[in-house]
Amino acid sequence: MSRNPKPLHLNAFLMSVGHHEASWRLPESDPYAGWDVAHYRNLARIAERGKLDSLFLADSPVQQGDPGQRPTGKLEPTVLLTALAGVTEHIGLIATASTSYNEPYNLARRFASLDHVSGGRAGWNIVTTAGADAARNFGLDDVPPHHERYERAAEFVEVSRKLWDSWADDAVVADKAAGVHADPAKVRAIHHRGRYFRVDGPLNVPRSPQGYPLLVQAGSSEDGRRFAARHAEAVFTAQQTLAEAQAFYRDLKRRAAALGRDPDGIKVLPGIVPILGDTEAEARELDAELERLILPEYAKRQLAARFRLDPDTLDLDGPLPDDLPAEAEIEGAKSRYTLIVDLARREHLTVRQLIARLGGGRGHRTFTGTPVQVADAIEDWFDHGAADGFNIMPAVLPSGLTAFVDRVVPILQERGRFRTGYRGRTLREHYGLARPADQYADVTDRETA
Repeated sequence: MSRNPKPLHLNAFLMSVGHHEASWRLPESDPYAGWDVAHYRNLARIAERGKLDSLFLADSPVQQGDPGQRPTGKLEPTVLLTALAGVTEHIGLIATASTSYNEPYNLARRFASLDHVSGGRAGWNIVTTAGADAARNFGLDDVPPHHERYERAAEFVEVSRKLWDSWADDAVVADKAAGVHADPAKVRAIHHRGRYFRVDGPLNVPRSPQGYPLLVQAGSSEDGRRFAARHAEAVFTAQQTLAEAQAFYRDLKRRAAALGRDPDGIKVLPGIVPILGDTEAEARELDAELERLILPEYAKRQLAARFRLDPDTLDLDGPLPDDLPAEAEIEGAKSRYTLIVDLARREHLTVRQLIARLGGGRGHRTFTGTPVQVADAIEDWFDHGAADGFNIMPAVLPSGLTAFVDRVVPILQERGRFRTGYRGRTLREHYGLARPADQYADVTDRETA
């Protein structure tokens, strides 16, 4: 049994038929699975069988990738998670939604509804969304500057929390004899007036089981870290080395403490792409098969777009150009841009080799090995101050998730690292986080006293 009482948190990041760029080309894969609710129901049941804390769906309000080269269609995540709530009982349900292309009232209502429907299992992965292609779907010519998107996001979260708290926990009295359904003094307008939003409220959904959904964030730029330290309760991040992960972990916990927050109230979960085999050779064989199925010219175009380069300037068998843009010139995914450039420079990779390294997890750490080796890798970062848990990103779905749940999770359980059963019902309980207090409770109590 482990001597470390700190709980390990595991989230399943579900993406179509897997995170590897070429997973859809495997004989076992269903190229239509990305919009098949039965596929996701199966994945949700597998993840819950493994007692994982949560599952997570990424999203973007724009077509991502070339539909001629790989599956790109995806269902709207809060709708899909509502369906998954009906076939699960415990596992948390985290959806991505953009603060740049939504309004607080509508989005706060959607997440409050999901929290009610799921019995307190909802989480919101807060993103600001980069890219002019997304902006043009909403009547804009270009994306707002990076810092402005984060300013809007901060106010968006502020308004959402006010709306979630606009009903007191005990507002609904349901007194049939007196004909009183709710105490009007405890259903409160918020009258928010800010730089980006004017919202009166109240929300038309009572306060949800968790108070409000778990707040998740995934940006690691300077703006992203400031935002996470103030607002996030869980952070999905990408690092390639233990030292980088330790530095990020220390920095985020320090920032949270400086803002008066309990550093343990923000959980850091780096992504890991486990490629599993009964032996190392078997795992390497699957990794090599996936690499063979990558379409190099398509992947080169995707890489060139990230670097804001003409694809013809990239030589597949040469290194990255020396004169790449600085991070300050990049408006979206700044930290991921720097991670990829640093990876290529540090390991002296050719463009072709870099494409292969990114094929599994787009910059997240890929680990190829046996179940014991994957469990060891998880413990290593967990024990050395680099993570509170991990964002599990199977290269192939559903087989990769099944392998992780049936072969890695039992090892972590035997070592006393991971739960053998759920002890609570809400997502906050899984992550060891308290239910947030109603920010208006004291004012209402004084007014009604």
